[in-house]
Amino acid sequence: MTNRVSYTPQDFQKMCKQAERDHEAKKLIVLMERVKRQIAERGTKAEITKLPPVAVCSDTASSRLPSRSVPLER
Repeated sequence: MTNRVSYTPQDFQKMCKQAERDHEAKKLIVLMERVKRQIAERGTKAEITKLPPVAVCSDTASSRLPSRSVPLER
């Protein structure tokens, strides 16, 4: 027969919340590292290939109507 550690419900809930915070923190760190890497790659690509800016035609954007005529309510 093994000895089992039984946690009180409050302790278990605290442990679950802490585990969730730790998991979210790890996801945030991974996301921040990914963004830093993308910014670094973008910087090196911009130095290698300098393309002239592309002109955007604003006539087509201003002539289109919005998909819904009712403004969004918050």
